[in-house]
Amino acid sequence: MTARLALFASLLFGGCVAGAMLHGAVGAMLGVTVGACLWFAIDSYQANRVLRWLRAGQLRGAPTVGGWWGEAAHRARRALALREEQKEDAEARLEAFLAAIRTSPNGVVLLDPEGRIEWCNQTAASHFGLDPARDLQQHVVNLLRDPDFSAFYNSRRHDSDVVIPAPGSTSGRPRRLSLHLHPYGEGRLLLLSRDVTALEQAEVMRRDFVANVSHEIRTPLTVLSGFVETLQSLDLPKEERDRYLHMMGQQAQRMQTLVSDLLTLSRLEGSPLPGQGEWTPASAFLAQCEEEGRALADALGKKLELRFEPPPPVALGGTPRELQSAFSNLVTNAVRYTPGGGSVEAGLRCTGSGRWEWSVRDTGPGIAAEHLPRLTERFYRVDRSRSRETGGTGLGLAIVKHVVQRHGGELRIVSTPGAGSTFTIILPSARVRPLEPAPADTAARPATESAAG
Repeated sequence: MTARLALFASLLFGGCVAGAMLHGAVGAMLGVTVGACLWFAIDSYQANRVLRWLRAGQLRGAPTVGGWWGEAAHRARRALALREEQKEDAEARLEAFLAAIRTSPNGVVLLDPEGRIEWCNQTAASHFGLDPARDLQQHVVNLLRDPDFSAFYNSRRHDSDVVIPAPGSTSGRPRRLSLHLHPYGEGRLLLLSRDVTALEQAEVMRRDFVANVSHEIRTPLTVLSGFVETLQSLDLPKEERDRYLHMMGQQAQRMQTLVSDLLTLSRLEGSPLPGQGEWTPASAFLAQCEEEGRALADALGKKLELRFEPPPPVALGGTPRELQSAFSNLVTNAVRYTPGGGSVEAGLRCTGSGRWEWSVRDTGPGIAAEHLPRLTERFYRVDRSRSRETGGTGLGLAIVKHVVQRHGGELRIVSTPGAGSTFTIILPSARVRPLEPAPADTAARPATESAAG
């Protein structure tokens, strides 16, 4: 302000002095007028520079002028710099928000007031089979042709969700989506999708598991209760009483086996993966499998030909109790379901690709192809009555599958009705190594927990 007034006064005074020296009073007046015009021209030039810069709206290139216009340019430059910072911060926040939405495990679709798609993330595109570029501005009801979703969308209920089959879902590979609508902005909607296939399958498995356990326990409990009531109310001969007590003992043993298998499954699912710190000779596993198989055949009164191949000089790495449980399960299952006069063969051999196979072959009735994919499900039985007669709980192959997966292996089942079955555990090469020379006192057998199926 002071500089501006000083310049104005200087120009007027200089013009006045110069005019007076040349033409007296008239010249002085003329000089003042010329000085004022010169000041106005200089001020207009500075104002024009500042206005051109302001019209461009660019932070860079601000003019360097003095006076009021310089102050105005400086303040405008500060305001523009602050606006640029705020804009960059807002863009960074928006980009971070969009990046989070893009990587969200839930699908996100933005709908305009008419229900047309404005934007969707990749998860939603996968859920609904959308093309994020092609399907923009398409009405969501036209793309999701499901009656339940159409009714849900038209009802505009935002306090609940709807579960529908995902587009492309089949009976062999079902997929279920949970959809929720949230209003935002002026009439816009946020459509959220979540894949609940695993949750629904887990819920079905939980219900089936509870029902199966309840059924498996209820049957022996009913038998025990009936025998107890009979023994309490009737004076039976010793032979008949002993027979009842023997049957009660069988049912009690069946419940104990069931509880033991359930605890084994729980331990397998809740414990960390086994390392390779424990190495056990294969001969120890095979010897116990042969012992348990022959003992079970004698207990069942079966005449079977049991052939066990000589064990190779290798050691197996993993949890001995788990491996023994898996190997023994396959042997005892083969003994249970092979009729008298049949044969069971078992052995451990190298495949040639570095992996090792524990195979158990039997000459039993075989299993139809439609049952093979479900054999490792808990409580799944091809023939329930036959399984109960042989003392199986329906959990043996589920235990085998868990053990094999925990050790990085694979369970393979081949069976032909009327021609027997072959169950094979394939172990990776990292789980097998040549047997080191043992000291004179051979290592004791591994602790086992046989969970017969």
